[in-house]
Formats: sequence, C-alpha cells, structure tokens
Amino acid sequence: MPLVRLHKKGQLTLPVGLRKQARIGDGDLLDARIERGRITLTPKSLVDRQIAESERDYKGGRSYGPFDTAEEMIASLQHEMKKRAQKKGARK
Repeated sequence: MPLVRLHKKGQLTLPVGLRKQARIGDGDLLDARIERGRITLTPKSLVDRQIAESERDYKGGRSYGPFDTAEEMIASLQHEMKKRAQKKGARK
C-alpha cells in the first residue's frame, strides 16, 4: 500500500499506479467521504463530469436561452451560425 503525503492547503498526489487502477486522470472528479474513520475517494461517472463542464460553461456565459418556443431556439441557432460564418469570412 503506497503512502501519500498531505501537503499545504490539503493537497495530495495519488501515485500513478493507483490512478491507473482507478482509471482516473487529470480533471476527473472524485467524491470524497469519511466512512468509518477512513477517507474514501470514489471516481464520479462521465455524466457527472459532463454536468460539471456544463455548469462551468453556463457560469462563464457560454450558453443560450431560455427559449419559450422551438422557433425561438431555431432563430437563435441560425443567428449564431451567421455570426460564425461572418467571423470565418473576416479571417480569410
């Protein structure tokens, strides 16, 4: 069992072998809990990761809507496509 040192600000590094066995990598989310006096880290599912990414996009202003009708959504998408096409044309 590998030993892990707790650094300043509560940071620690999980050894490569443990990360490979748990199939986790940079940016992955882990659920941390205390169970019977032990700290357990459980990798979160892909869906949880995608939700976290979506929340970051929303907080960063990279979202559209809300829309009251499907027509409003389609109009918004068409407007965005036109803006992107204009940007592409300006770069050439």
